[in-house]
Amino acid sequence: MRVSNVTVRKRLIASLFVGIFIFLIIDIRLGYVQLFLGEVLTDGAKELWSRDIPFEPERGQIIDRNGVPLATNVSAPTVYVVPRQVKDPAGTAEKLAATLNISKEKVYQYITKKASSVKIPEARKISHEKAKEIRALELDGIYIGEDSKRHYPFGDYLSHVLGFAGIDNQGLMGLELYYDKELQGKKGSVKFYANAKGQRMNDMADDYQAPVDGNDLMLTVDSKVQTIMERELDIADAKYNPDGIISIAMNPNTGEILGMASRPNFDPANFKNVSPEVYNRNLPIWSTYEPGSTFKIITLAAALEEGKVDLENDHFHDPGYVEVGGAKLRCWKKGGHGSQSYLEVVQNSCNPGFVNLGERLGKEKLFKYIKDFGFGEKTGIDLQGEGTGILFNLDRVGPVEQATTAFGQGVSVTPIQQVAAISAAINGGTLYTPYIAKELVDPTSGDVVMKKSPSAKRQVISKETSDEIRHALETVVAQGSGKNAFVEGYRVGGKTGTAQKAQGGKYLENNHIVSFIGFAPADDPQIVVYTAVDNPKGTVQFGGVVAAPIVGNIIGDSLRAMGVEPRKNQVEKEYAWPESPLIEVPDLVGITKRELGEFMINLQIEASGTGNTVVKQAPLPGAKLKEGSTIRLYFDDKEEDS
Repeated sequence: MRVSNVTVRKRLIASLFVGIFIFLIIDIRLGYVQLFLGEVLTDGAKELWSRDIPFEPERGQIIDRNGVPLATNVSAPTVYVVPRQVKDPAGTAEKLAATLNISKEKVYQYITKKASSVKIPEARKISHEKAKEIRALELDGIYIGEDSKRHYPFGDYLSHVLGFAGIDNQGLMGLELYYDKELQGKKGSVKFYANAKGQRMNDMADDYQAPVDGNDLMLTVDSKVQTIMERELDIADAKYNPDGIISIAMNPNTGEILGMASRPNFDPANFKNVSPEVYNRNLPIWSTYEPGSTFKIITLAAALEEGKVDLENDHFHDPGYVEVGGAKLRCWKKGGHGSQSYLEVVQNSCNPGFVNLGERLGKEKLFKYIKDFGFGEKTGIDLQGEGTGILFNLDRVGPVEQATTAFGQGVSVTPIQQVAAISAAINGGTLYTPYIAKELVDPTSGDVVMKKSPSAKRQVISKETSDEIRHALETVVAQGSGKNAFVEGYRVGGKTGTAQKAQGGKYLENNHIVSFIGFAPADDPQIVVYTAVDNPKGTVQFGGVVAAPIVGNIIGDSLRAMGVEPRKNQVEKEYAWPESPLIEVPDLVGITKRELGEFMINLQIEASGTGNTVVKQAPLPGAKLKEGSTIRLYFDDKEEDS
């Protein structure tokens, strides 16, 4: 059958159009690939060819409020292997093994892995000397990458607060963990190109992407206060060999932590050498125990706020015990304190007197104030592992539970809860959230990227009540059980605490946590310091004997370091034998040697100069010294008066 020319022509035209259409599709596709996908495909190919040598970022520094570095970084190179570029695996393994002091079999396994690049674990964060040795070997496929490791310049200083970072510079504990994301930064790299055999493609330039360093973390901690605290804890640790020591310093008006330490402590750079029980427990925020008499401040605050007591005019008779619900609760002083004002009840830390204050309040009011002061819940401090403490359920509080709670027994609290609560009691009545991180700072630009401000939770008591509490606690230090915390020239207030430790449902014998919480200046508090010593050995286990002098030393030296000027107007200290009052140095300038003999002062005199009249003295008039101390007098050359 013949096909007509018309049909053939139609078929040819149809084929032509189909062909044109197909070529058009191919052309559009090629254009799309070239114009729109070209860069993506090229990047993809480059990615297949590329090999990365990572550059770790600098982890942000941790510094104190004055810029003192507490956690920094030191350079520590790391060895990388590109297995496909290793031309002589056996020889390379032997040379590397000898330099790194590991088996060549292990190195051989690393350098023959089927991977684009491999880190040798034993060659991570090595010394620069070791890195120089490896470079000198000039081994194919072996590279040295820039890396760093965490450095703590002061060793075990502030160790539980700082925490530590791991081998990959990741935060594992303390502030290093809590602010890990902000401290980390972003990795950079040097990217080179290799063919399918792993050989470098020299016609393609290496790409360098700079790492982004982490932000610096500025703390509220004052290293001057922290150093004083660490010193006092070291002295106490050596003197009493306790099971543990805790200390916290805080600005009561803001919640800023000025210092925090505990014993036992550890070196963050060598945390693997100590038990996890040591480095995992930041005792000032983690540990819970019966507070003892420091808790009486809360009962006092509640009674004053509710108008249940007049400290000066109301009196209480203490026979040495009080009977409540069939139980006899004893005072620490055998035979009791007899008749006393309620101010003396506070000064003497009299248990029966505080039981009476608790009864005047009633359990609902007492426990309301306890919770308002923040007990029974976390304070919210920006550190890992904070405890909550334990309070009685109100429906299970009977007369005995109410009575023991009023003087700090039968409840469990944390040290940081006590510091926050007592700060509220003496700062005018405001409960603040404690915090330890002050700012995050961009290390390149110096810009502040995060700034914390004081966070007030609630007003717990009035300013008038707070004023009364400060006065009462100042008399505790000057005239009561806290005399060993007295600091000449500074108005210090505070309260002792001696708490029995329980085990297996029973209180232990001769095993107490003794504590003291103090603040100064009493009329304008700038610092609150709490110290607790767990089971001190070789001493009477009373807070006033062991903990009070530690707190007094920390407060006195810290105020001087903070630039707070001493003042003369403080409540006079009552001295008990064998203590003796301090002698106020008189003004002796202008006095002649003859007149000097008429001054009845029990001080040693060291004279300078050959004259007859005093023209200068040290120390200056008004200073207070112990009897028998030496003062220096400078004499001029005027003739003696006739």
